[in-house]
Amino acid sequence: MIVIAGLGNPGSKYDGTKHNVGFRVIDKLACDYNINMTKLKHKAFIGEGMIKNKKVMLVKPQTYMNLSGESIREILNFYKVPMENFIVIYDDISLPIGGTRIREKGSAGGHNGIKNIISQTGTDVFLRIKVGVGEKPNGWDLADYVLSKFTKDEEASLVGGIDRAVSAVEIILSEGVKEAMNKTNQKLR
Repeated sequence: MIVIAGLGNPGSKYDGTKHNVGFRVIDKLACDYNINMTKLKHKAFIGEGMIKNKKVMLVKPQTYMNLSGESIREILNFYKVPMENFIVIYDDISLPIGGTRIREKGSAGGHNGIKNIISQTGTDVFLRIKVGVGEKPNGWDLADYVLSKFTKDEEASLVGGIDRAVSAVEIILSEGVKEAMNKTNQKLR
């Protein structure tokens, strides 16, 4: 089984915020592949199904972003899923809105959700799909920026990034990581 987690914050007040892009990608995958995401288990909403002939578990941790690793660790341990079968999708302020990038390992890059996953799992070697939310404007507090909602213009750019992240998952599952990187890593301008 492949565990695919999207990061975000629970609760309607966070819907549409930059920090909840991971949840939105999971929601699109769930919709596209008819996977029910209503089961609450291991501090997360989870849904099991098939994507590209691979058994997957979609995950939306409900621990708040900074504690995402608690839920991820519980799921990986309970289902005995090796780290090479784990994909995480999240927002990245170093990419323009809608840009996408796949990485196979690395530091948290200042992202507290990833920092907590690394801390909880004891490794930084896991597949990441980053979706750009744009750089924080001068004078903004980082927390205020990532918890702000997208404007209508930004939303239009973001939709392409969500679609590319969904494609990245599909290509990873059907053709492999390198092919997904070649086809979906897109910085935009």
